[in-house]
Amino acid sequence: MKYQIHPQAEIGHIHLIVTKLDRSLRFYTEVIGFQVLEQEEKRAVLTTDGTTPLVVLEEKEEAVRKPPRTTGLYHFAILVPDRASLARALLHLLQTRYPLHGASDHQFSEAVYLADPDGNGIEIYADRPRDEWEKTERGEYKGTTVPLDVEGLLAEAGGVPWMGLPAETKIGHVHLHVADLQEAEKFYHQGLGFEIAIRMGNHALFVGAGGYHHHIGLNTWAGVGAPQPPDNAVGLHMFSINLPNEEELAKIIERLEGIGVSVKCQEKAVVAVDQSGHRIQLKVKE
Repeated sequence: MKYQIHPQAEIGHIHLIVTKLDRSLRFYTEVIGFQVLEQEEKRAVLTTDGTTPLVVLEEKEEAVRKPPRTTGLYHFAILVPDRASLARALLHLLQTRYPLHGASDHQFSEAVYLADPDGNGIEIYADRPRDEWEKTERGEYKGTTVPLDVEGLLAEAGGVPWMGLPAETKIGHVHLHVADLQEAEKFYHQGLGFEIAIRMGNHALFVGAGGYHHHIGLNTWAGVGAPQPPDNAVGLHMFSINLPNEEELAKIIERLEGIGVSVKCQEKAVVAVDQSGHRIQLKVKE
């Protein structure tokens, strides 16, 4: 039987490099709706429930803008618990006149897109009920992209004022630019054990755990063979994957080492780097 990552595996937090922490904090709290959990001079940890870290912002004064057509973050996705929460988030964005990059219906979810002040892509989305997710004859999810019914969504706001992101909010998925889709599939599917949920030709792949439509998106839209951005570029520093226990972590370490990936061990966690330079922290959920 082919190894599959534990069905309870999910994205934990995302760690971003930014140029100005104060500016980013204003954006992530006032525009997006996070709360500050911890703050130092050059680093802040954001939450929605007062205890769980979801976003880490780290300022680097020498940081430069991420060059185009390089690997790295395409976007990270904030999953709100229901459609009404997404409606209130969209209404707030419209009222603040923050520029949006798009609004789409993907059949299994509805989403709005924007970027932070450093150009880091962000998706805010809500899932439809799982029994409404449609599959193809191959058993993959039908991932469509059609315009969002904005008026229908906003009607769900119900006159309830925006109070920031709900406590149940999670980082739903991370979408990455990679240099080679086959190498990415080897790392995330064969190594980590994520299930293939959607395959889009030879240019994009979406993988998930426990039947989810995707926890990680992978694409070569920056170009096949795209180089890695410089070490001092803004953008993704690392993201984490939460696992339910140490046994599952040990299985993944063995799998990664079996495909030639070295891991750096930490207490109840390891860090691995994929072939496109993305750092992934695999840890036991506390």
